[in-house]
Amino acid sequence: MGFIGENGAGKTTTIKSILNIINRDSGEIKIFGLDNKENERKIKEDIGVVLDDSFLSEYLNPSDINKIMKNIYKNWDEKLYFKYIEDFKLPKEKISKEYSSGMKMKLKIAVALAHHPKLLILDEPTSGLDPIARNEILDIFQEFIQDEEHGIFVSSHITSDLEHIADYITFINNGEIIFTKTRDEL
Repeated sequence: MGFIGENGAGKTTTIKSILNIINRDSGEIKIFGLDNKENERKIKEDIGVVLDDSFLSEYLNPSDINKIMKNIYKNWDEKLYFKYIEDFKLPKEKISKEYSSGMKMKLKIAVALAHHPKLLILDEPTSGLDPIARNEILDIFQEFIQDEEHGIFVSSHITSDLEHIADYITFINNGEIIFTKTRDEL
């Protein structure tokens, strides 16, 4: 699902509400058929998230992050994580503060994928990436959704990215969903 709308339309607020990072005023949110507040821990085991703010200290290197994450996620796959770190050519001992913006995004994506999530929730995951890195990341996302057991909810302003990975597009304006249509309909 591609999630689009102009700046300030409510995309990031919606994502933060889904993740229970901010309190909602009313309504309910269900993920995998479960209430996102009552079953937060269980749901988050099966979600990979890439936000603008990674919520990790920039003074950690990939090895430090691995040590933390393997104590958070039951399904943390150290081998897979370091495979992504290697594939993305990220220096293992360099702190992420010293990474370029593209390298930081690749690190967030490696963390999001390394615990075998069923759903990826992505907020502008390819912004700041050069065209080669963008295509590399989009190929990983495409591979992720191939087996029909996985899904991606992605907010992006880059329509070519959505054409590559989204089957459906939802347009939001002023916090209201204007439409949801298949990519082919649009």
